[in-house]
Amino acid sequence: MIPFVDLHTQYQRIKPEINAAVASVLESGRFVLGPEVVGFEKEFAAYCQARHAIGVNSGTSALHLALLAAGIGPGDEVITTSFTFVATVAAIRYTGARPVFVDIDPHSYTIDVRQIEGAVTKRTKAIIPVHLYGQPADMDALLDIARQHDLVVIEDAAQAHGALYKGRRVGSIGDLGCFSFYPGKNLGAYGEGGMVVTNNARYVHAVQLLRDWGAEHKYCHKIQGYNYRLEALQAAILRVKLRYLEEWTESRRSHAVRYDELLADSDVQTPVVMPYARHVYHVYAIRTAHRDSLQQALYDCGIQTGIHYPIPVHLQPAHADLGYRRGSLPHAEQAADEVLSLPMFAELTATQIEHVAASVRVASPSGVSV
Repeated sequence: MIPFVDLHTQYQRIKPEINAAVASVLESGRFVLGPEVVGFEKEFAAYCQARHAIGVNSGTSALHLALLAAGIGPGDEVITTSFTFVATVAAIRYTGARPVFVDIDPHSYTIDVRQIEGAVTKRTKAIIPVHLYGQPADMDALLDIARQHDLVVIEDAAQAHGALYKGRRVGSIGDLGCFSFYPGKNLGAYGEGGMVVTNNARYVHAVQLLRDWGAEHKYCHKIQGYNYRLEALQAAILRVKLRYLEEWTESRRSHAVRYDELLADSDVQTPVVMPYARHVYHVYAIRTAHRDSLQQALYDCGIQTGIHYPIPVHLQPAHADLGYRRGSLPHAEQAADEVLSLPMFAELTATQIEHVAASVRVASPSGVSV
């Protein structure tokens, strides 16, 4: 079976360095925050071309605290996309604010900036673009709208470590950027982790307080906060893996080029890379009207695939109270019905890529002949 993601092979390659990093933390006795977290924050900020980074315990927490640091709360509205993992929307709702959805661009799958201005009201306080699958949203157009209406821009870069928009690292372009280090991400922990990055010093102290019970120092709680601290073990592991991120990213990009070549005249649509973007291919998502049958055909050929995401957030039962219905966001809904993610990880072999592509090509348009 060709796995969708192969974390075991990645670990085997860097095992001595990972084991040494873990052992160092165990010997130190410092397991929450501490010097490993500080070191990783500095290194990740530099990688993102940002001035500051604050480690937290998940990408969801990063989004939640970024919103709170920006002053978002009950009665406010935050414009975002429905074609994303549910955490983007959950974080908005944690603050008491209301998510307002606009549709996606059907080529990039990121937020359609042409629809944003029409969604702005007197209650709108922020925009969260999602750099979906590793491709940046159209940030210049989005930032122009944000400046006109005095809106905060919080980048959801949970899938886009190292992606570039016109040569700039995502996460450092808006007011705040949020990353996830869930194990399957391009830069993944061996557990949970997240990061808020920013070039604005006024947000740093707020996020630092909020992640650690609102404490200025031990047992002195200036504000009501949360237990969102990053563990030292995860930071130490991520420091090792960060050194390999560019190499792994270039491998992903090379794999994507090969997939593109092998699937060029097939019945599936391959990813469209926008002219402004360095895509980092957290996900290599093809598109077909016969997605479900093709997925089964590939499984029968020994190939694991994924669907990111089969139900857009505005149609999720948990968020039905927002009042959206099928037909509200047609491009997001159609993409959710048609996208299929092929195996994508740095250690994929040429033979595996060729087998996946050949299996996709052999499948008939109905997806039942393999």
